[in-house]
Amino acid sequence: MSDEKDNAHESRSVIHRRLDEQAKQIAHLDTTMAISGGVDATLREEIKSLTKTVEKNHEAVAPTLEEWKKMKTLGYGISGLIAFAGLTIGGMIAYASDGAVAALRHWLKIN
Repeated sequence: MSDEKDNAHESRSVIHRRLDEQAKQIAHLDTTMAISGGVDATLREEIKSLTKTVEKNHEAVAPTLEEWKKMKTLGYGISGLIAFAGLTIGGMIAYASDGAVAALRHWLKIN
C-alpha cells in the first residue's frame, strides 16, 4: 500500500509540475502578446505620422515640381526653335554659296 501511495504522490507531483509549466508558458505568452500589441500600436502611430509628413511635404513641393515641368517643356521648345533656325540658316548659306561661288569665279575670271 505504501508503494501505491508513493506512486500516486509521484503522479500528482508530475501533474502539478506540468500544470506549473503550462501556467508559466501561458503567462509568458500573455506578456509576449501584450508587448507585441504595444509595438504594433506604436508602429501604426509612426506610420500615420510619417504618412502625414509625406503628404504635407508633397503639398509643399507640388507647385515647384509643376514649375520645373513647365520650364522643361519651355526648354524643349526653345531647343527645337534653335535647331530649326540653325537648319534654316544652313539652308540659306548653302543656297547663297552657289551664287557666291559663281560671282567669285566671274570676278577671278575662272571658267
